[in-house]
Amino acid sequence: MTIPSTMIAAVHDRYGDADVIRVDEVPVPTVADDEVLVRVEAAGVDRGTWHLLTGQPYLVRLATGVRRPRLGVLGRDVAGTVVATGGAVHQLAVGDSVFGVASGSFAEYAKAKERKLSRRPDALPAPAAAVLPISGMTALQAVDAAQLRAGSTLLVIGASGGVGSYVLQIANGLGARVTGVSRAAKADFVRSLGAERVVAYDNPGEKPDGPYDAIIDTGGDTPLTRLRSMLAPRGTLVIVGGERGDAVTGMGRQLHARILSLFVRQRLTFIVNRERQADLERLARLVDDGTVKPALDTVFPLDQAADALRHLIGGHTRGKVAIAVDPNQANHAPNKPDAAPP
Repeated sequence: MTIPSTMIAAVHDRYGDADVIRVDEVPVPTVADDEVLVRVEAAGVDRGTWHLLTGQPYLVRLATGVRRPRLGVLGRDVAGTVVATGGAVHQLAVGDSVFGVASGSFAEYAKAKERKLSRRPDALPAPAAAVLPISGMTALQAVDAAQLRAGSTLLVIGASGGVGSYVLQIANGLGARVTGVSRAAKADFVRSLGAERVVAYDNPGEKPDGPYDAIIDTGGDTPLTRLRSMLAPRGTLVIVGGERGDAVTGMGRQLHARILSLFVRQRLTFIVNRERQADLERLARLVDDGTVKPALDTVFPLDQAADALRHLIGGHTRGKVAIAVDPNQANHAPNKPDAAPP
């Protein structure tokens, strides 16, 4: 196929909220030797993109630009088709249907490292595949860190969100007994993901019982003392992400937990997502065997990328939000993973 010189993309040239996003015509990226060019079919919307948009916590600006963003095109999760490859690319070829992590996926074309892509599961349409990579890999790594076994008791805080929705399914597939924490309005959704019990944090009369063998906290602001009180004497706490953390690093609570873990019997740790092909392949296998089904809340067209981020940050989502380059694929997603194929 002929690759055009320009494309439509959701871009920003300064840090700020969703109001700084505009849809514009920009050059199609050029790939390096270890990269491929992907014709984007859909892109996932995650909180990492929000941090890159706002430049907060400020530590992210060391990678993205101190005063203004160096890469103007937003988006990282991607699903699409390879249309060009660099000279050192050997595992992927033009025409391959892929999913993974790209640079600037809120666009018609995006470049990606070969090691951050995998072939897309046959059963997944593009919007469902696009919301799997970053949240799915984070969930896998959190469950690995929690050292779950069949029969382990697990508390998932933020169970209705992107990472939490995958943690529930992966842990349930391992035979863990899972309690999910979410808003009361999302309780049925969390149960549909495999939670044995749901605790509504906005209902003062409901509290997690515990003690739990493991807690995976994707919520971001529960005090460590409270988390430890719900954890078994030799249980494991895994903190995911840095939402509502300190403005400089976003990691204050995580670092506190790691230091405290040196002096207590409980294992207190955190993860920072590592983007690797091996985990994408693991996710593809979990999709193929029916353990994991991406839960899509809403699919927005590319020209509504700002609305997609507002929807995510507003706390309205059940599972994940996607952006479709083809507007005909927008707003056709089910809310539950057990609805007919996403």
